[in-house]
Amino acid sequence: MYGLNTEAAFDSAHFLTDYYGKCENLHGHRWRVEVTLEQEELQQGGTMHDMVLDFGVFKKAVREAAEELDHVFLVEEGSLAPETIAALESEGFTLKILPFRTTAENLSRWFFDKLTAQGFPVAQVEVDETPNNRAFYRA
Repeated sequence: MYGLNTEAAFDSAHFLTDYYGKCENLHGHRWRVEVTLEQEELQQGGTMHDMVLDFGVFKKAVREAAEELDHVFLVEEGSLAPETIAALESEGFTLKILPFRTTAENLSRWFFDKLTAQGFPVAQVEVDETPNNRAFYRA
C-alpha cells in the first residue's frame, strides 16, 4: 500500500448543543487536520508516473477545505434561533451552518467526504481539537 499525508490548520469558534460542561459555551480552537491518502498501485504514465498523487494537488485541496472553516463560527443547524443567526450576521460575523454537531469527530468525516467527492483516495482524516486530543474518521 502506498500513501501520502499532509496537514492544514484553521481557527474557528463553536459550541456543543445539549452538552453539560465547558464546551456548551462558545469557544474557539486552532484545529489541525491531517489527511492520509492510500492506494495499492502508483500511477502509470503522465506527469504523476510512479506517484500516488502530486503533493501540490493534494495540499491545495486540503488547504482549500480548511480555508472554508477558517475564522468562522461553526454552527450546528437548528442549534440557534433564526433571530440569533440574523443578529450575528448583521453584526458582520461569518457563520458556517453545518448539518451536524460540530465535534472533531464530525469535522473529520466532513473533510473525508469532501475530499473523497473530489476523487481523492482518502484513507483517514484526523482532526486535532487541541495538541493532546484528536479524533479521526477512516474508510
